[in-house]
Amino acid sequence: MLKFLFHSVLGGLAIAFILMAVFPGLLDGGSGRHGSDPDPLSGPVSYRDAIKSVAPAVVNVYATRLVQRPTHPLFQDPLFRRFFGEPAPEQQRDSNLGSGVILNQAGYVLTNAHVISKADDIQITLIDGRQTAAEVVGIDAETDLAVLRIQLENLPTAAIGDSGTLKVGDVVLAIGNPYDFGQTVTQGIVSATGRKRLGISAIEDFIQTDAAINPGNSGGALITATGKLIGINTAIFSNSGGSQGIGFAIPINLAKDVMQQIIDKGFVERGWLGIEAQVIPQDIVQGANLTQGGVLVSGVLRNGPASSAGIMPGDIMTRINGQPLYNPQQAIQLISQFHPGDTINIDILRGWNELSISARVSQRPAFLAQP
Repeated sequence: MLKFLFHSVLGGLAIAFILMAVFPGLLDGGSGRHGSDPDPLSGPVSYRDAIKSVAPAVVNVYATRLVQRPTHPLFQDPLFRRFFGEPAPEQQRDSNLGSGVILNQAGYVLTNAHVISKADDIQITLIDGRQTAAEVVGIDAETDLAVLRIQLENLPTAAIGDSGTLKVGDVVLAIGNPYDFGQTVTQGIVSATGRKRLGISAIEDFIQTDAAINPGNSGGALITATGKLIGINTAIFSNSGGSQGIGFAIPINLAKDVMQQIIDKGFVERGWLGIEAQVIPQDIVQGANLTQGGVLVSGVLRNGPASSAGIMPGDIMTRINGQPLYNPQQAIQLISQFHPGDTINIDILRGWNELSISARVSQRPAFLAQP
């Protein structure tokens, strides 16, 4: 009897050992985790730790401005005004709602330029209930970014990640104040990176995500599953005005650089040549047997950098510092990455002649960013 019992116990232990070796998750309830380390394939069961770390730094932005209310058409009649006098000017308050992210203890807040555009008063509300007025440090309409500053003690701040490491399929969370419901979190993945030619802003390099972004989310945070800020939510693609699974965020690497330049200099340095560029018409492409791409110079500003370098309307720019040009938007963004005073080499096709021209870029004028 004892011999039978001994063999039974020994056999049971052997089976248990084999099961533990093949299915290591059995001892922790089948979760597939060892201690506090998440399984990289299954991901976390909850994102609450990531949200808890960033949500306090995401604020509601209320921007208002006074606008002149149109007068009744009767007051345009001189005879009517003669008897009843000039109408008292009527004003109404126009409000805009958005979100923002506190980046440091100094009180600097990143949001979208379109959220606070032309505002007379900007109020910031924190998740803990505190409310304060915000001053505009600077606006960069080229990227649709604005930097605000608030004066409060013990400010929560968002941990900044590296948007350059993002890959399609990475889990992301959007935090903001859609429709003034209060702080709301949505979850999705990175659908694409480096989105351009959307017509949202002059300088475009967007993260595309299917995390729901709705009106009021603009300026809010796009974070990783581990709680790192990797984007500023900016726009949605929608026929209805609501989320359709296509949202766009400005990468934090770009936004951080814009913010620092605004704080340090009051503006963002961007190269400029002073040209108007357009897509090369198909007949010219075929006639010139163009295979390397390029953009057509349709106009040159008098006394601008391009004019001084000898670039002429009708020239086809094919490369800048050896980098091929494909379309006007890409060419403008490439030029803008150079610092004012930099000298660049431009490969040009003029008629049947190939030329190499050196040009010294200048600071991109602020008026180009105005809508």
